[in-house]
Amino acid sequence: MPLTDHLEELRTRFIRILIALGVGFVFCFLFKERIFDFIVYPLKGVMPEGSSMIFTSLPEAFFTYLKVSLFAAIFLTSPYTLYQIWKFISPGLYASERKYVMPFVLLSTVFFVGGSLFAYFFVFPLGFAFFLAFATDFISPMLSMRDYLGFSMKLLLAFGIMFELPIFMFFSAKIGLVNYDVLKKKRKYAILLIFIIAAVLTPPDVVTQFMMAVPLILLYELSLWIVKIAEGKKKSSVESRGKSS
Repeated sequence: MPLTDHLEELRTRFIRILIALGVGFVFCFLFKERIFDFIVYPLKGVMPEGSSMIFTSLPEAFFTYLKVSLFAAIFLTSPYTLYQIWKFISPGLYASERKYVMPFVLLSTVFFVGGSLFAYFFVFPLGFAFFLAFATDFISPMLSMRDYLGFSMKLLLAFGIMFELPIFMFFSAKIGLVNYDVLKKKRKYAILLIFIIAAVLTPPDVVTQFMMAVPLILLYELSLWIVKIAEGKKKSSVESRGKSS
């Protein structure tokens, strides 16, 4: 396929993703207060009694609700987005590899949502409790809607994306970008890189950094196992094609 056709295909997929995102945004905006209450729920459980959130400028609440609706739409339409990405990539794959389209969409969604839920139910309560522990009788927390949303969405997206590691490794192994022996040999460097990534993506405290790094290390070990299986299936497929020819 010529380069212009690739660009046209990319444009078509991108427009479809934007349309789906727009529809999802309108739908989510209808429930913006409920969505924001859901996002802020882990914070309510650890805030001092009688505390409340604030907004420090007239348009802050309005723009915060717009951002809430956008982020919710990204999560809601993520299966369709992943499907469009796969459809753009799939023409460059063998026919035997294209059968992974539904498992790719399903597992990518499960791992993305799973990572976000892990952050929501485990990282948020512990991280928020850690930061609010610095409050005293004289110093009380006054959290703005904008700051909380930016902080929480950064963590939710970071955990969701990083939990895609096994899926990325599997398909990288299928097309020959990575192999089991190299990944196993470079394990200690991967662990160091994981801690660096966790330090960059999380707040500067040890609790949340470890709560991102430890699951990522486990996911890396899972990825090693997945890559080994993928290589074995790929080798068997090549051998069978060689015998049939």
